[in-house]
Amino acid sequence: MSSLIFRAAARVLMPLLLVLAAFLLFRGHNEPGGGFVAGLVWPVAFVVRGPPEGTQGARGARRVNPWDFLGTGLLVALFAAFIPVALGKPFLTACWTELGPPEWDLLVGTPLLFDIGVFLVVIGVVLTMTFNLAED
Repeated sequence: MSSLIFRAAARVLMPLLLVLAAFLLFRGHNEPGGGFVAGLVWPVAFVVRGPPEGTQGARGARRVNPWDFLGTGLLVALFAAFIPVALGKPFLTACWTELGPPEWDLLVGTPLLFDIGVFLVVIGVVLTMTFNLAED
């Protein structure tokens, strides 16, 4: 299954899927999407490269070990969960802050940070499972 067309399509689809995952992640805390859905889309970009380039080619396309994604995601989600506690609020309470000038109306908060943690954990788990299954 290593046709020239499939290899070219995989190389074109990879950046598009990564951009789609980023869009879903940053849109998710206000609309459908979020860390889990984006975390499922991101590994698909690497899985698509598997059949034309083999497992080692797909592994070579990623720069970070999936276990690093998993560990970092857990720390980020835990950090987001404890920010409200440090501010005297209950655990996992949403805390928001405004970025930029008031006319931008850009609110960033702990739900986005928690979504980023979930995103990284899902990437780590899915990539680990996929590549381990592909090698068997």
